[in-house]
Amino acid sequence: MTDTDITKESSAQAGPLEFLVPYNAMPERLDKVLARLIPEHSRSRLQGWIEAGHVLVNGQPGRIRQMTNPGDKLLVQEQTPPEAQSFVPEDIAFQVIQESPDWIVVNKPAGLVTHPGAGNWSGTLLNGLLYRYPELATVARAGIVHRLDKDTSGLLVVARHEKAQTQLIRQLQARTVSREYCALVHGVLNRSGSVELPIGRDARVPVRMSVEHPVAPKPAITHYTPVRTGLLDDMHVTEVTCRLETGRTHQIRVHMASLRHALVADTLYGGKALGGATRQMLHARALSFDDYGSGQRVSFMAALAEDFQQVMDGVAWST
Repeated sequence: MTDTDITKESSAQAGPLEFLVPYNAMPERLDKVLARLIPEHSRSRLQGWIEAGHVLVNGQPGRIRQMTNPGDKLLVQEQTPPEAQSFVPEDIAFQVIQESPDWIVVNKPAGLVTHPGAGNWSGTLLNGLLYRYPELATVARAGIVHRLDKDTSGLLVVARHEKAQTQLIRQLQARTVSREYCALVHGVLNRSGSVELPIGRDARVPVRMSVEHPVAPKPAITHYTPVRTGLLDDMHVTEVTCRLETGRTHQIRVHMASLRHALVADTLYGGKALGGATRQMLHARALSFDDYGSGQRVSFMAALAEDFQQVMDGVAWST
């Protein structure tokens, strides 16, 4: 069956697409037929439409492996791809610590994704920023210059216009943006130090980052200082202050795990859920950078999120 074997009966933009399989056509799988008929959509997306019931064959929901036959009538209701809706303003709750004509400092709650991506095309901080600050629609990535993991709470800065965004990105590249984190890790950590291990996607587990089996690793530097140790659920834990020079995905989580001191409740990297913790115990506590307008250094602090503080209150501190 060639591209011209099936004729398109209707192409009304608002309505479904209709195709008629000619009587001299050879049987062929439904998803393959659709991939050729609607090449602007990927085959995996078309398969998703079929599974969701958006493709009818002779008035009945189609199946991915179903064979089309001569005379079959195909009805396809095109679906808007999720990424097309990712930059839509949404009323999302987040705290603004301070703002200027050039930047906004946000205290991101745990559980909120910073930027839309696969599996999270809406309900992100970016969507909330566009709702509260509509002018950010004209700035790349709505002004976001760095990110926090979904389950990491704390401070990040957002640029309000392109020039401020460029300046902040250059500061990040020059490693002059100071970012300090509070972490609760497993075990007793007695001394300060630095981890300078490149980080890349884990070759064996794609959702993880790795220093042992990295794909396309990038330089990463984390400085750490133990603050105090104690017992939580009869297990040793240490409060640690971490300072970043670089900003790789999962950097603190991966580097602390490489020291055999995984973050409490960070199950992806070997941590255990102690003291009622339901997410990795990591909080971006302090942030400082050079102000675009004045050139002066500006600094901000954010107290621990309530759930993090409750876990900390449950530790029997010894030092």
